[in-house]
Amino acid sequence: MTYPQNAAYSQRIKVITAGICAVILTVGIARFSYTPFLPMMLNQTDLTVVNGGWLATFNYIGYLLGVVLVSFTNNLAFKFRFYQSCLVVAVLSIIAMGMTTQLELWVLLRFIAGISGTAGVILSSGFVLSWLKHHQFKPELGLHFMGLGLGIAIPGTAVVLMNHYYAWDSQWILMGLFGIVFFIPAWFWIPPPLSTQHKSTQVIVEPPRSWMIKLILAYACAGVGYVVSATFIVAILEDMPLLAGKGDWIWVILGLAAAPACFLWDKVANKIGELNTLLVTYALQFVAILIPVVSSSLIANIIAAAIFGCTFTGIVSLMLTYIGHKFPKNPAKAMARLTICYGVAQIIAPAAAGYMASHNGNYQLALIFTSMIMVAGMAFLLAVKRDKFIAPKSD
Repeated sequence: MTYPQNAAYSQRIKVITAGICAVILTVGIARFSYTPFLPMMLNQTDLTVVNGGWLATFNYIGYLLGVVLVSFTNNLAFKFRFYQSCLVVAVLSIIAMGMTTQLELWVLLRFIAGISGTAGVILSSGFVLSWLKHHQFKPELGLHFMGLGLGIAIPGTAVVLMNHYYAWDSQWILMGLFGIVFFIPAWFWIPPPLSTQHKSTQVIVEPPRSWMIKLILAYACAGVGYVVSATFIVAILEDMPLLAGKGDWIWVILGLAAAPACFLWDKVANKIGELNTLLVTYALQFVAILIPVVSSSLIANIIAAAIFGCTFTGIVSLMLTYIGHKFPKNPAKAMARLTICYGVAQIIAPAAAGYMASHNGNYQLALIFTSMIMVAGMAFLLAVKRDKFIAPKSD
């Protein structure tokens, strides 16, 4: 291997690491920390289950706003500045959560934390994908989206350790300060965005509108499947007598299962195709969502958490990589548009689940409803598969 090749591979490691750190900070810590913090906030503050659902909803409203903003701009310089602003907002919004007990301020802080999530899921993934293509590396995002699993496991472990020593407010502040560890590489190592240049003389055929609508609806269903469990899983498990006190650790297990999943699902997709792999992940997530409904066993719920962790991250990675390949001229914009309906689902579902739980006294109805939505998502994926459009190969 020559020196330029060594330098290129070294830069590749830094770029992928920067992307992973952006996901851990803006999605893992700024968003997912709320899940293990929620039971503490319900116990130690005046927050109610319904308002807890609304806090999650406003987080996703912020995320959706960021996605919409990204989807309607082609200005790469603006996207890069917006990415950097999101990193700053993520750290500050996390710290500020521990400095107030006013519901209105919590709503505002969860909203702006949601906006920052755009940097991890959409912008950094687009920057990384474009950089990999531009430098003739394999354009896969499996490693990048390891940040989703690590973003659950790392802060989740921190919460388990802090629970013995600190109240809920101190934990938010310490988590924000911890986020600076990931802020530094996410800021300094991410490359400025590159407009992907296709050297092939072949005309790029982009998918028709009908094909895109089916894929969007399938992804929206996955948004519901993801958000209900991701928001309430610790609270759900803590409500079970046999699992009380173990919810945080199961959340960590979920994150550990999620960390390598995207990379492994990439390998599966290379064997059986992306759509077939997505159908497998949807079916497994359906099972994972239903297990807490039918069993309060510790082993069963650990298995469910592990399945959920490895499937929801796989769905995000596979979907965004898939759509990025089909719209190679501007992958970040295509990813953003696909994510809009996913974001809408994340806005509606937590509040609806919160009301169902408040009315029924448990989360079972919400989980059953969520599992049915995943079945609908599989139906939309099958419709995409039956579509006559033959998408161009990415390589």
